[in-house]
Amino acid sequence: MKIEWEDDFKISVHVDGDATTISANKVGLLSLAKQFTALAAEDGQDHYRLDENNSLEDSSSELIIEKVD
Repeated sequence: MKIEWEDDFKISVHVDGDATTISANKVGLLSLAKQFTALAAEDGQDHYRLDENNSLEDSSSELIIEKVD
């Protein structure tokens, strides 16, 4: 799956107890929308991971987006 991100996107994920917060600027939200759409359309991939070393801001919690049947 080809990952395409908008320029200057910012996305962070934080977990506090039972709550998970995804914070993003406008282009970050548009970028996430592209990722969800691409994952939904992809037959050969069922998940992807994002973390501070892969697209998220520093100190972010890991985010796993998974497609299920």
